This record gives sequence, structure tokens and C-alpha cells, in this order.
Amino acid sequence: MAMTDFAPDHDLGRRSRPPTPREWLAPPIPGNPLWGWLGPLLVTLFAGVLRFDRLANPHAVVFDETYYAKDAWALLKFGWEHNTVKNADKVLINDPKADIWGDGASFVAHPPAGKWMIAVGEWMFGATPFGWRFMPALAGTLAVLILCRVARRMTGSTLLGCAAGLLLAVDGLAFVTSRTALLDVFVMFWVLAGFACLVADRDRSRGQLADRLADGGSSYGPFLPHWWRIAAGVCLGMACATKWTGIFYVAAFGLITVFWDFGARRAAGVRRPLAGTLALESPLAFAQLVIVGVVTYLATWWGWIFRPGGWGRGEASSNPLWRPFEALPRLWRYHSEMLKFHNGLDAKHDYQSWPWDWPVLRRPVAFFYNEPKGECGAARCSREILGIGTPALWWGALVALVVCALIWLLVRDWRAARSCWGSRRAG
Repeated sequence: MAMTDFAPDHDLGRRSRPPTPREWLAPPIPGNPLWGWLGPLLVTLFAGVLRFDRLANPHAVVFDETYYAKDAWALLKFGWEHNTVKNADKVLINDPKADIWGDGASFVAHPPAGKWMIAVGEWMFGATPFGWRFMPALAGTLAVLILCRVARRMTGSTLLGCAAGLLLAVDGLAFVTSRTALLDVFVMFWVLAGFACLVADRDRSRGQLADRLADGGSSYGPFLPHWWRIAAGVCLGMACATKWTGIFYVAAFGLITVFWDFGARRAAGVRRPLAGTLALESPLAFAQLVIVGVVTYLATWWGWIFRPGGWGRGEASSNPLWRPFEALPRLWRYHSEMLKFHNGLDAKHDYQSWPWDWPVLRRPVAFFYNEPKGECGAARCSREILGIGTPALWWGALVALVVCALIWLLVRDWRAARSCWGSRRAG
């Protein structure tokens, strides 16, 4: 029998070496760190050009800007929402410094955080279309950067991260909501920022878990501080303080943190991973996400709390330190009225649709329409802003999710599950 001798493979030992606990639980993100920032920044710059180009056009109040632009302007002047005179929109468009205020405070159906963000732009640029659209455009642009970075972290690919951000940059619905002074873009921004904080915490805490297990420990595993979750709690509190729909993300992200913590401890070989998660991490996670979120939520009401005259506020104590305690029962009653308003809202709307209609884009929303004369060279011209997602992206995403779910369920391919649930790490 002929025998062939091969030179020894000096890299065999290095390649066959099992990964260390840190490499297993928190593997480094491959690729050039410089491109990991430069690529997302270039995509973000592209998104910013789309969002800020001719931002003041149309020079008009678009859709629900009629509520939020004036409410934001009132927050700057009074600290709470104020009633306005009739035809205030036209008055404000003609003269941004005009006195548009009527009598008394205005009852509002949404918390003030998103309107405070709109007010930042009005504080810098005045009560103009560019002023009240500046912060939505900035939030929509920064959301692209956050998505690029978090997708890169989750997939381990700068190319995929930039692709995810690029899709958000060119999506029709994200584009429209980033160029109008509505609240939805801020909910999206703060939810995405909160998720990014949780993903960063997951990777950091898994590295800490591996390091501390190397020194031994109990059957429950070590205690981990999870500092990034405090930032996530602030972000989720801001989302809820923009619209109450943020509460659903608090619940969903709370469950995700429990699953991630349990998965990390089980993958690390902790003997009692579930007990360790529930005893050592879940109570702190509740405090960091829920309690920090509640404090953040209340802080956005500071104008109503500390300044007298807001709807249902009444007179304020002469002692500023006592005002928060005095205001909380009245703020509770205010929220009861807000809840009654939302639960009792049964009026039909031309653009009414149900959540299961949204992914298929069944009912777009007309934000603005007019027929300018002599601007297009034709006898009749039309100009419209339509709030609708890009069908190729939305419908393609639905097909991709179904395919990934089928592959995961039928073939048990973990890579398909990772695509559905967005987890690259072990566990």
C-alpha cells in the first residue's frame, strides 16, 4: 500500500482549540472597526440629505401638525398645552410670532415628550414649518444610524448592518413621518434606541458572565449589574411619554431580557440558570426598565407639575418642593380622563385601519394635498404627501419572515430562527 506523508499542519492546534467561555458567549464582531462606523455614517448622511432637503416645503400645516406644532409652541411659552384662536394655523403660517392663544388650558390625549422634542426645533428656528419639522427629521436620521449599528452587532456584518439602515432610509413611511411634526417618529426612535441599549447590554453582560464564571461561583451564577438597561429604561420611558403605545414595548422587551439572561446562564453552564435569572437579574431588570421608565415619564410632565394653569392642574403651591406631591393626585385624574377619551373614541375616520392591516399597507394616509396653479406647465397640477410604506420592502419582508419561520420549524435550522428573532449569540 502506498503511503503519502503530509507536512504537519501547524495551525491545526489553533483551529481545533475549543473556544473560551468569553469567545463562546460574547464573540467579537468581525470586520474592520473603522468601517463599522464609517459605513453606517455614510448611510446616515444619505438619510439626512433625504430628510432635510426642502424640509420647509410645503409651507403649510400638514395633517396632525395642526395639533402638535401648536402644542409644542405652547409648551415653550406656558409649560403646558394651551387653547388657540380660530384659524390659528393660517395666522401662524403668515406670522410665526403672532399671538395665537385663546382662553385657558387645552386637554390633550397624548403625553408631552414628543411635543417637547418638537419644541426644541421651534426654540431654535421659530414656529415655522422648518422649525417644527427639524426634530422629527433629526430623529428619523439618527434612527438610521442606530439601526445600522445594532444590525451590525446582531449579525456580525457591517454590510448587513448598512443594508438594514439603507432600507429604513428609503422606506416611504419612515421618510414621510420623518418630515412631518407628528409623534410617531419619536415613538419609533425611542423604541429603537431602547432596543439598541438592550442589545449592547446583552453582549457586555455575557462577557462579564464569562469572566466571573472563570473565577468560580454559586450554582445560580454571578450577579451582573446591567448598566445599559438604565439607558434602555430612559428610552422606553420617553417612548411611553410620547404615546402610550410604548407600554407594549416595555412588556415585550422585559420578556426578552428574561429570555436572554436565562439563555446566557444556560449556555455558560450554570447549574440553575432559571433560578439564577429570576433571583439575581429579573428584579433589577424590572427596576431598570419599569421604575426608571416611570420616573422618566413623570419627568416629561415637569411643565404641568411645576407651573400653574395646566388643564386640571389648578393653583400651585408657593413651595416648589411640594409641587410634585401636590400635583400627582391631579395628574392621576388627568390620566384617567385621557384613558376614558381613548377607550370612548368610536368616531369613524376616513383613514381608520386595524393593526393587522398595517403590514400589508391596506390603507395609506393622505397627509397633504393641494392643486397649485402654474407650477407644472399643465392646466391642472396636483401635489400630495402620502403616508405609505414602500411595498417592495414591506411585502418582501413579510415573505422573508414566513420563509425563515418555515425553515426554522421544518428543518430546525438555527440560522433561520436567528433571522426571525434577531439573536446572534449563544443561548
